[in-house]
Amino acid sequence: MKKMLMATAATALMTGAAFADGDVIKLGTILGYTGPIESLTPHMAGGAELAMAEVSASGLLLGGKTVESVRADSTCVDSAAATAAAEKLITSDGVKGLMGPDCSGVTGAVLANVAVPNGIVMISPSATSPGLTDAEDNGLFFRTAPSDARQSSVMSDILKENGVGSVAVTYTNNDYGKGMADAFKAAFEAAGGEVTIVAAHEDGKADYTAEVGALASAGGDLLVVAGYVDQGGAGIVRGALDTGAFDMFHFPDGMIGENLENNFGSEIEGSTGQIAGTDSPGASTFADLVGDKFTVDSPYTGESYDAAALILLAMQAAGSAESADYASKVEMVANAPGEKIYPGELAKGLQILADGGEIDYVGATAVELINGGEASGGYREIKIDGGKIETVKFR
Repeated sequence: MKKMLMATAATALMTGAAFADGDVIKLGTILGYTGPIESLTPHMAGGAELAMAEVSASGLLLGGKTVESVRADSTCVDSAAATAAAEKLITSDGVKGLMGPDCSGVTGAVLANVAVPNGIVMISPSATSPGLTDAEDNGLFFRTAPSDARQSSVMSDILKENGVGSVAVTYTNNDYGKGMADAFKAAFEAAGGEVTIVAAHEDGKADYTAEVGALASAGGDLLVVAGYVDQGGAGIVRGALDTGAFDMFHFPDGMIGENLENNFGSEIEGSTGQIAGTDSPGASTFADLVGDKFTVDSPYTGESYDAAALILLAMQAAGSAESADYASKVEMVANAPGEKIYPGELAKGLQILADGGEIDYVGATAVELINGGEASGGYREIKIDGGKIETVKFR
């Protein structure tokens, strides 16, 4: 990411005044609790808040501070609403960092209009647009989910290995969808595949007949739907199935969740997709830690746990809850050298840092930050088998 100068000391003092010497550190958990991924965000918030609770219970953060989650609605798609929500978190609620937002467009808006002007660290667990890589962020923005530049390459590999020669592509008309569609088209064509059409769709429509008709006319072995599982992407799939336009699909991350099974089940049997994921030791440890608190297999739960954990561990490394102090420590605690730290071991990490040692936070998703805050990341390849989302392998 393009890194600019850090926030001024005056800005840091202004945004940090709310903390003073209290016993509670507040973190903003800003996600789309309403909107096109609202079925996913309660589980994501659960992941982040699990890390916060773990740190609070340890009694080791900055001499015994506890952590409070303050939730705010990003809506996923309304940049003005997300900006207003983030501004309130900082200026009114006094949060010391942002876990989120989630979707790429609102993440870019919050970064430019709120985080940078106020000098506040934000770590998104799920904003994947390649456009965020070069965002001017003053060293304040990180993400625990890999960019769609990586996802598009993985998606192309899956399709080619499955013998798919041609595809039609539809995408939700925003930063996430457009970035994904463009990157995938380039990757698939470079691999020798044919993209018959790349067409946008708008969320919130009752009828997608026209869009499905255009996709059907272009044809293809299957339809790639770079949309949202609770919005227009689902509408496109339903329209394609009902008209017989397509019966095989490939789904990027925004389409993968419980509602994909609930809404379509065996109707999309054999369809494929990918979602950020890993089979690292931390993934199974995280699943054990979560138990039945929320759905651990829901997208970006591990990334959310890791985003919150990184903020708190960076604070400990800096000896301060102020973004101007701990922003430079995020990559330090995320990467080698140091003792590896897994889910459920945040107290261990906090103690090592308090003693002046080094940690390499592995977390739930094999965290490794590169290029100034990008997640290197892996992917879980999925297939609809018996109407259920099943893991094929990890990439």
